[in-house]
Amino acid sequence: MSSARFRVAGISFEHMHMGDNLRWAASHPTCEIVGICDHHRERMSDAISDLAIAGDKVFTDWQHCIDSSRPDWLILCPSTADHCLWVERLAPFGLPILLEKPMASSLADADRMIAACKLHDVILGINWPLVWVPSHRTAKRIVDEGRIGRVIEVHYYDGNRGPLWHTAGKREISANEVQRQKPESWFYKRSAGGGSLLDYLGYGVTLGAWFLENARPLEVTAVVDQPEQLEVDEHSIVVVRYDVGLSKFETRWGTFTDPWVHQPQPKCGFVLVGTEGTISSFDYESTIRVQDLAHPAGYNHPVDQVLPPYQNPVQYFVDCLQHGKKIDGPLSPSMSRAGQQLVDAARQSAESKRTISL
Repeated sequence: MSSARFRVAGISFEHMHMGDNLRWAASHPTCEIVGICDHHRERMSDAISDLAIAGDKVFTDWQHCIDSSRPDWLILCPSTADHCLWVERLAPFGLPILLEKPMASSLADADRMIAACKLHDVILGINWPLVWVPSHRTAKRIVDEGRIGRVIEVHYYDGNRGPLWHTAGKREISANEVQRQKPESWFYKRSAGGGSLLDYLGYGVTLGAWFLENARPLEVTAVVDQPEQLEVDEHSIVVVRYDVGLSKFETRWGTFTDPWVHQPQPKCGFVLVGTEGTISSFDYESTIRVQDLAHPAGYNHPVDQVLPPYQNPVQYFVDCLQHGKKIDGPLSPSMSRAGQQLVDAARQSAESKRTISL
């Protein structure tokens, strides 16, 4: 694609991150929002208001949306269980798709999605919002420079107060509204792919693959909580044995505070252990903590100033389309699939209460 402007359509607003992705598209110098679609019009109301989207660009039928708006690429934000359904529906149009995390609700679905995109020559990217956090990008740069040797352990803890406590732009929702929505929200339904493990483990193990590079996972052991009157977990602890050692990934809905406002304890983010040093990289913080051979006591390293096209997923996706670059890193289907395999194994381990060999 080399056109001066890219026509973008957003389809399915079940995940609140659609509002953020559309905002980035609206602010991108070469993008134009030409259509938005959800079968529940009220889900689109905030985006319509915030981005001043004209009525003739609002649809409740996805086929009509694509036929009428003629987009160049698509943003897709359905519930986790419907990722495969939507990718298989949309792939025949041949349009590039930016899909909000996680990749899928199962490895089988992920493989069907990859196959559908391959069949129709569709570019697929899976957005993991933590990829764009400056602290983590800085940590990755330092790892790639070899400053801490080879990464052999990843310690991950992440989550928030819960998926209903905020909407697009991290706008807070009242406690009463959270309780009202909870019984009907897909985030709390097993059949829709709900639960903290499916919501947040993909972040940890997919970015973990990014940090660990070619480490090979061998075994997965997982434990989840069993909250009363809920059919999904709100807390999971997962241990993965790689060929370089053990790593731990913990997901939590119910942190004391949201990390983008006040870091809870434990802090949300990553601790990386290398053969020649360590890095603590916490979400949204202005410094990371580095130990290396030259500084065994450790020091605070300012986070990098992240420049386009690495500030958000829309910048990156459009840059790849404009210049014919392959989607790589955590957004690539291959690395996201590797993460999905571990998520599947963790869920199987938690259900069977045993270690799963890969």
